[in-house]
Amino acid sequence: MTIPDKNTLFPLENYDRLCFLKNIIKNPNIVVGDYTYYDDFEDVANFEKNVKYHFDFVGDQLIIGKFCMIASGVTFIMNGANHLSKSISAYPFAIFGKDWQHAMDGKTYPTKGNTVIGNDVWIGFNATIMPGINIGDGAIIASNATVTKDVPPYAVVGGNPAKVIRKRFSDVDITKLLELKWWNWPIEKITANVQHLTGEHLDSLK
Repeated sequence: MTIPDKNTLFPLENYDRLCFLKNIIKNPNIVVGDYTYYDDFEDVANFEKNVKYHFDFVGDQLIIGKFCMIASGVTFIMNGANHLSKSISAYPFAIFGKDWQHAMDGKTYPTKGNTVIGNDVWIGFNATIMPGINIGDGAIIASNATVTKDVPPYAVVGGNPAKVIRKRFSDVDITKLLELKWWNWPIEKITANVQHLTGEHLDSLK
């Protein structure tokens, strides 16, 4: 049994624009599961550049599961982009210091928590994921979608703001898949089932 190595940087021979993503990440607040890949038209280093407003002092994390597929141009907006929205002005006076330095005393900027992408999620070209979003296992995010709300497992969403277009499977089968959690199987078992995982019959999985 010959299994692709999850620790390989570029798993496609002679092609350096698709990487197993966890192997290029340097930011400790970005956590990526095994076999998740990122494909970029120019340079895979663009991934971290496209995680925007991700400031250490905010402390939020981008957490991405296993076996995800992330296309070129996908952008994650993190909580550092948030401004006050219930105040008279949304302007960030305090960051400019001087006599404005105490403008935020006793106040905090809004945060929506970590951004969490499930397992086996496909995020299409140029999609944008807003802060604190949770995308369920098996979801598909269409190209150019702007995701402003949580996405249910195995839903296909698209548009701006993104809306559910359809479910990939029946509710019964979605429940079975979420119980199965095939992405947590030993890699040998996954390898033995790749023909079934790329098929359409859930009952064929061993």
